[in-house]
Amino acid sequence: MQIEQPPSSKPYEKPEGERRGLVIVNTGDGKGKSTAAFGLALRAHGRGKAVKIFQFMKVPTARFGEHRMFEQIGIPIEGLGDGFSWKSQDLEHSAQLARDGWARARDAILGSGYFLVVLDELTYPLIYGWMPLDDVLQTLRNRPREVHVVITGRRCPPEIIELADTVTEMTKVKHAFNAGVPAQRGIED
Repeated sequence: MQIEQPPSSKPYEKPEGERRGLVIVNTGDGKGKSTAAFGLALRAHGRGKAVKIFQFMKVPTARFGEHRMFEQIGIPIEGLGDGFSWKSQDLEHSAQLARDGWARARDAILGSGYFLVVLDELTYPLIYGWMPLDDVLQTLRNRPREVHVVITGRRCPPEIIELADTVTEMTKVKHAFNAGVPAQRGIED
């Protein structure tokens, strides 16, 4: 490790532009996409802002750690899917759930009732061809100016990346799963 001197002056100029809602994308093969989005949800909620989380691949009855916590503090989180595609008994049903869920998410984005809308794992129904990308792009472009949207998932379509204000690609450097360590409650749920 190389030791550095801390900066002695501010390393950037304060932007002069107008504040507005952002489209934020967390993508890539590394861990932390949803976790980062949930962190933003907590930050906004802590400032008294209205937040809604939609999870496109989780079942509506999911009770993962984030569901339990968000329920306790009053952040609505809604599972829209039927789980991992390899567990699905009927992929057309999975696709219909995604389309129905998108209709609810679109209404939340366009309705101006939320400061932040999280679209967790949205990329999967898009890249599987279950939902029309054009409708998502149009919704993002036409959302009220003050609404922030966070999108998570691997292989985010380039059209969304182009439209987004902030894109972070999580890169896997090393993962315990690849060393034979199974997922653990409280860490990967």
